Amino acid sequence: MEGTKRSAIKPGLEVEIVQKHHQRCGQLTRGVVKDILTNSASHPHGIKVRLETGEVGRVRRIP
Repeated sequence: MEGTKRSAIKPGLEVEIVQKHHQRCGQLTRGVVKDILTNSASHPHGIKVRLETGEVGRVRRIP
């Protein structure tokens, strides 16, 4: 599932994000959502979240 809709993402959900410095290579980081940082209902590049580890990025996939 893609991570472009805010309604699909909840704290505690496991997701794969791409961090800002990995956008060109597309390297994904897997983790658990702590905070949802995007306020709008959707975003074409993915909803921005903070993982429990403190990493911030846009959700690419919900495994």
